[in-house]
Amino acid sequence: MRAVVAMMKHETNTFSPVPTPLARFGRGSGEPWYGAAARDAFRGTNTGFGAFLDLAEKAGCSVTTPIAASAAPSGPVEAEAYERMCRPILEAVDAGCDVLFLDLHGAMVAETTDDGEGTLLERIRQMRPDLPIAVALDLHANMTDRIVRNCTALVGYKTYPHIDMAAAGEHAGRIVLDAVAGKVVPVMAWGARPMIPHTLRMGHDEAPMGPLIDRARAQEAEGLLAVSVFGGFPMADIPQPGLSVVAVADRDGQVAARAALELLDAAWERRADFVYAAEPLAESVARARTMTEGPVLLIDHADNCASGGTQDTMPVIAEAIRQGLEDVAVFAVVDPAAVAAMIAAGVGARVTLPLGGRTDMPAIGRTGEPLEVTGTVRAVTDGQFTVTGPMSTGSRAYMGRSAVLDTGPMQIVVIEQHHEPFDLGCFRSVGIEPTQKRYLILKSRIHYRAGFKPIARAIVECDGVGVTSSDYSLFRFRKLNRPTYPLVPDAQP
Repeated sequence: MRAVVAMMKHETNTFSPVPTPLARFGRGSGEPWYGAAARDAFRGTNTGFGAFLDLAEKAGCSVTTPIAASAAPSGPVEAEAYERMCRPILEAVDAGCDVLFLDLHGAMVAETTDDGEGTLLERIRQMRPDLPIAVALDLHANMTDRIVRNCTALVGYKTYPHIDMAAAGEHAGRIVLDAVAGKVVPVMAWGARPMIPHTLRMGHDEAPMGPLIDRARAQEAEGLLAVSVFGGFPMADIPQPGLSVVAVADRDGQVAARAALELLDAAWERRADFVYAAEPLAESVARARTMTEGPVLLIDHADNCASGGTQDTMPVIAEAIRQGLEDVAVFAVVDPAAVAAMIAAGVGARVTLPLGGRTDMPAIGRTGEPLEVTGTVRAVTDGQFTVTGPMSTGSRAYMGRSAVLDTGPMQIVVIEQHHEPFDLGCFRSVGIEPTQKRYLILKSRIHYRAGFKPIARAIVECDGVGVTSSDYSLFRFRKLNRPTYPLVPDAQP
């Protein structure tokens, strides 16, 4: 049996000013991984691609891996980049295969389509109407009928932070292999509710998302092949972002429909619980200042690169400096110019430079505001390390050239390429031991919990500035196809 395994992943923040060319999908290499390089990069990793590859090889398949492309969230994918990622997958299918395994995201928006995954799947279906297709998706997928209609079975992550990416791929792949063997006939049903939950209310280990996921697992234990709750990705101006459910049953569409409806109704009843209430920044930092035992995590969630943030806004860092926090480490500020200046100065040099604030954010009416900082260059690295924590385990991290600016009270990691702080290696790779710091400022939303929650004595969410803010009033949603909660408080299901 011939199998194609491919990855094409991007969570698109349509309000982000960060461009998304093809080079962004290489994570340091300048190009996505193709062929054998894709297999080598992701074999044995906690990813859908890694799980699909393992499953196909164990099933005795002859495996082709045309592309593995994954980029940190940013603005809409450039048209040329989208086409150049789709083309190898389409060509591999056209060359002949018996089953297709796709590691996708579910919230890709390109310059040519609001539904990057659905458009790809539709093109594949037009070529091969009966091809068995397994799809693994992110919990933040914005589901569409085009996605569901054009695959055999799909499964979404059940964790946020996403520590079950391989498990979701293995789950989807096994359903489809069982279908190929004639053991099951997957039938999918899906639905959505007009609600855009706040990302900070989607953690799998707390209400309101946790109970929904627990019920999805229970439905699977009761006989459903798969049930996935998608919180959706809110920073996307598309016709239907937000919460949805996909249920997969064996042969019985009504069973799948009832399972999906149960969860959708439960989510709608709890819609108010999906709204995040922010605390003023100065109050958050002042509260953290009273905490004497660290590490205390200060979460700069409005500037999270894993949701499309620029990762260079400075208000949270500036407020920590203003209030006199000491023994602080920051991950991270994306500022290639500052990195270059520190490298030129050399380790041990004393420098004064404008840090961050390099990027304007027209979608929220903000211009970049650098912060002048003086400190000593403590380290310079190539910014690469292997992830050892529970999220993306075994994958290679690429931060670009990286440097540490030590102001005395604060050590700031400055990097060239966007990278989410979900693994302790973000600090350890540049010579900082995070467990020994009193405060860690992390530009993250929830993914930080994978690596940092186990070492935290306390967590303080800080409402800074950026295009991943939970304040929906900052954003203009022009494409929504109906009144949506909480933008419209009295929206109807």
